[in-house]
Amino acid sequence: MNLDVILFQLFPYVAVAVALVESIRRYGRERFSYSSLSSQFLEGNQLFLGSVPWHYGILIVLLGHLVAFLFPQQILAFNRVPVRLYILEVTALAWGLLTLVGLLSLIVRRLWFPRIRAVTSAMDLILLGVLLIQVGLGVYIALNLRWGSSWYALALVPYLRSLCVLRPDLTLLIPLPWGIKAHILGAFVFLALLPFSRLAHLLVVPWAYLWRQPQLVIWNRCPGSARRP
Repeated sequence: MNLDVILFQLFPYVAVAVALVESIRRYGRERFSYSSLSSQFLEGNQLFLGSVPWHYGILIVLLGHLVAFLFPQQILAFNRVPVRLYILEVTALAWGLLTLVGLLSLIVRRLWFPRIRAVTSAMDLILLGVLLIQVGLGVYIALNLRWGSSWYALALVPYLRSLCVLRPDLTLLIPLPWGIKAHILGAFVFLALLPFSRLAHLLVVPWAYLWRQPQLVIWNRCPGSARRP
């Protein structure tokens, strides 16, 4: 059994199993721990500058991966026109860079401000490190291994789909460069760590927020509590 088999045939299933078991255990015994534990009241300006590009960037990047996974033939047909391929690649790189800038801003905020650093756990740092490596590898791949939307559809989608049907096929994966393999491995490492971190709240997203009426928040000052000059 070689290293590729261990990392790309066995480890993905171990990561999924760990994520499922811990998610169920935590939801059953520590349900109220499913929270992002917001630190906005400790510091808000830097949080806004990092959170907005990070959230928008990562959502678009993940959506692009998902679309290519679901519709690989359509992506390949779209890329047959060089201009469209160039536009897709440049757009993906721009969103990847935006994601990286936002993540770096959040990391600097968590390490720079003493009050934020005081509420930062070891798991927070581990997860931020994994995310930084993942996003950094994604930008590296976009810059150095061009036309990723095409070879992702040709080589990685068949591998990922083979994992889904419990018949992992490494034929197209093994020849790929180390950067791509590390990026895939990092995704499964992140999945295994997710239920142990504050990002576990992603698993119980309150979808009702998408269609509920906006809430109006009114601040009322207590009588006699005039602000001092």
